[in-house]
Formats: sequence, structure tokens, C-alpha cells
Amino acid sequence: MALYAYASSLLVWVVVGFRMAFGEQLLPFWGKAGVALTQSYLVERASLPATEHDGIPRTQPFYPEATLVLFQFEFAAITLVLLAGSVLGRMNIKAWMAFTPLWLLLSYTVGAFSLWGGGFLYRWGVIDYSGGYVIHLSSGIAGFTAAYWVRHPPPVSFSPPFLIWIA
Repeated sequence: MALYAYASSLLVWVVVGFRMAFGEQLLPFWGKAGVALTQSYLVERASLPATEHDGIPRTQPFYPEATLVLFQFEFAAITLVLLAGSVLGRMNIKAWMAFTPLWLLLSYTVGAFSLWGGGFLYRWGVIDYSGGYVIHLSSGIAGFTAAYWVRHPPPVSFSPPFLIWIA
């Protein structure tokens, strides 16, 4: 489950997720979707949207945008892997395969844009130094909710084939 979460989040992140979390504003809590694989995202300097406010231009560090895409992908993937731990052994893999990209797009990108992408939480002055809100809070609440609603696994009765294994 964790390997699938990591692999699928890479595809979803570079196809639409990065621009939804760090792109131009669509709603106060969501960015416009788009592909992050064009030449402008691979070789041009990175641009941090959450640093632009009150007439101050965006900060542009000295590394390409592709580095920022990869760096933020790791956060998105780790969030899904943390979420996988709460439903491991309880959820069917087919359900997990449908849930993973949907949760990344509908939940993670909202938190990332709202705080790191220059959304409404950033404008209210909320500061997230190390991903406590975007990563840990979102995966924790989603994991708790998923563990509550997903059924417990059926009890497994284990009887050893040899009596010597009992001792």
C-alpha cells in the first residue's frame, strides 16, 4: 500500500497536483490545475508563491522549479504513506488505489495551497515551519477518519500444524 501510494502520488503530483498546490489561485483554498512537466517547470528558476504579498515580489531562490516540484512531491508522498499506516490490513488494495489519487487532489492540495501556496491561511498569518499542519494534521485526521469508517479485519484463527510449535 505504501509503495503504491508513493508511486501514484508521483504521477498525480506532476500531472496536476503541484499546480493545484502552488499555482495560480482558483479559489481562496485551491490553485488552478495544470501540468508541471513543461520547460518552464524544468529549467527556469523556482518561484515561491507564499512570499508574495503587499506589493512584495515573489522570492526566487537559485535552483530550478523542477527541484521544488520534487521537494514538495516528497511531502505529498510521505503524507500518503502516513495515511496508509492507519488503514493497513483493513482496506482492500483496489479501494486504496482509487482513494489515493482522490485524497491527494481533494485534501492535500487544499492544505498545501492554503498555507504554502499563498492561500487564505497564509494571508491570515498562519505559519507552518515544518509541515505540522499540511502533512501531519491532514494525514492524522484523514487516517483517524479512515480507520474509524473502514471495518476491522476479520479475526484470524491460527492453529499450528505441529504441536511442537505450541511450546
